[in-house]
Amino acid sequence: MDTAGVVREVHDVGRVAAARADCGPGSRPETGLQGDVPAADRDSGRSRDGYQCNISRVGGFAGKGGGIVSASYDDCAYMGTTFPGSVVGDSKGVQVLDVSDSANPVPTVTLTEPAMMAGTWESLKVHPGRKLLVGTGVPALVGAGLLSVYDITDCAHPRLLNPGPGTSLQMPLPITAHEAGFSPDGKTYWSTGTEGVVSAVDLTDPSQPRVVWQGWIGISAHGFGISPDGNRMYVSNNFGGVTVLDTSAVQRRDPNPRVPQVSQLSWTDGWATQHSIPVTYDGHPYLFTVNEGGSGGVKLIDIEDDTKPGIVNSVKLEINLPENIDSQIGSGMGGSAFSYESHYCAADRPTNPTALACGWISSGIRVFDVSDPFDVREIAYYNPPAMTDRNLERVNSPHALASVLGVPLLSAPAAFQAAAGGQFDLGQAITSRAGMVVGGDLSTDWCLSPPEWRGNELWVTCSDNGFMALHLDESVYTPPTNQRSTIGS
Repeated sequence: MDTAGVVREVHDVGRVAAARADCGPGSRPETGLQGDVPAADRDSGRSRDGYQCNISRVGGFAGKGGGIVSASYDDCAYMGTTFPGSVVGDSKGVQVLDVSDSANPVPTVTLTEPAMMAGTWESLKVHPGRKLLVGTGVPALVGAGLLSVYDITDCAHPRLLNPGPGTSLQMPLPITAHEAGFSPDGKTYWSTGTEGVVSAVDLTDPSQPRVVWQGWIGISAHGFGISPDGNRMYVSNNFGGVTVLDTSAVQRRDPNPRVPQVSQLSWTDGWATQHSIPVTYDGHPYLFTVNEGGSGGVKLIDIEDDTKPGIVNSVKLEINLPENIDSQIGSGMGGSAFSYESHYCAADRPTNPTALACGWISSGIRVFDVSDPFDVREIAYYNPPAMTDRNLERVNSPHALASVLGVPLLSAPAAFQAAAGGQFDLGQAITSRAGMVVGGDLSTDWCLSPPEWRGNELWVTCSDNGFMALHLDESVYTPPTNQRSTIGS
C-alpha cells in the first residue's frame, strides 16, 4: 500500500466534561462523579439498582448475555457472540430476537454457522438497504477466514446466502478480522485485523464473497468509518489516532486497485481508538471518533481538508478528566480490564445530527445533545443494574469472561499521564476494592455495543443485561426529521 501522506501528532489532553444532564421525575441519578460507579455503591449493592436519568427501560432479553457488538434491522435484533460462551448451553451462536413488541422481545432462531459460533466480536453489522447481516468469526482478539452473509428480508429468520466461501471450513476467505463493516452502498464489507491488515470483501453477489483488495497499513488497526461516497476510509489506530485511506479505486472496482494513505492523525489523549462516524454540519464534514482506552472520550475531528485532519472538540465525562483518574482506578478495581471508557456511538442522523448515544462501558448508555458540536451537553443516561457475582449465568458476556482479571488495564495510560502531570493522588486510588487484582465481581455492566435510534427508543445491548429497549423522555429529545441511526460502518 502507498503510505505517502501527511502525519500529524497532537499532545493536548481534553480537560472539560460535557455539562451534566438535568434529571427529571422518575430518575435514579448517579451518586458520585458523572459516569462513576463509586466503590461504596459497588460494595453496598447500590449498583445492582442501576442509575437512570431521563431514560426508562421498556423491556429486554438477557439470555446468556450480549457479545461485544450487536445489530438490529426492522423489528429484529441480533445479539453478538463471545467465544467460548457462544458454544455453551442450549442457544449456541447468534441469538435472533423479534422485537415487534419492545416490551417483550422474543427469541426466534439462533445462527450457528462457524463464524457465528466462533465469536463475532465487533464485526456483526447490518446493511438496511440491501437487507444483509454479516459477521466474521473472531475467537480471541483476531480471527481468520470465517464470514457469513444472511438475507434478512424476513428479519426474524435470516437466510444464509454463502454456504461455500467463508462459511465452509474447507473454503476460508483470505482475511483476518477483529472488526468489520459495510461501505455505504453495501457492496463492500471491510474487515480489519489488529495486526494491521485491512481487507475489502466484494458483496456485489452476496452468495459469493471475494476479496478484491488487501493491504497492511503499518499500524495496529481497529474499527473505522467510511465516507458517504465510499471513497475515504477512516481507520482507527490502536495506539491512538486515525489513518485516512483513499478507497476510491476499490469503490470503483478498478482492476488491481491501489489504496494510498491520505493522512494520519495521532494523539496521546486516548488509545485503542474504536471507530469514526462521518457527519456533516451545514455541509462541513467532521468525524465523531471514539477512544476505547485511556479516557480519551469522543473527539470531533474536522476533515474538510482530509490531508490535514484536526481535533476541534472532545466529549468526556467527569470521571474521564485527568484530575479524576485516581478516583477512576479506585472505583474501577475489581471490575476487570475496562472501567469508564467510551466504546461505540451512534448519531441520530448523518446530516446535522442532533444527538449522539454512546455505550460508555461501565458508565452505561450516555446520550448527548450535539446539535451544536462545539457545545455538547449530556441529556440522559442509563447505567443498567449490575449483575454482581452472577458471572456463571452470563457465559456469552465478554465482561463475565474477562472477570478473571480485576485490574482496569485500559485506564493505565491515563493514570500514567495524570501522574506525570501531578494530578494523580494515590490515596484516592486506594479504596476498599484495591486488593481485587484477580476476580471481577460484575459490580457494573459493560455497555460496548452502539445504541440504535428508534424514534424515542434506543435499542441497546450490554454484556451482562443483554438486549434492552430504552425510552428516552420526550422532555429532553424530539426525533429529528429523517432520523437514521448512524455508526459509520
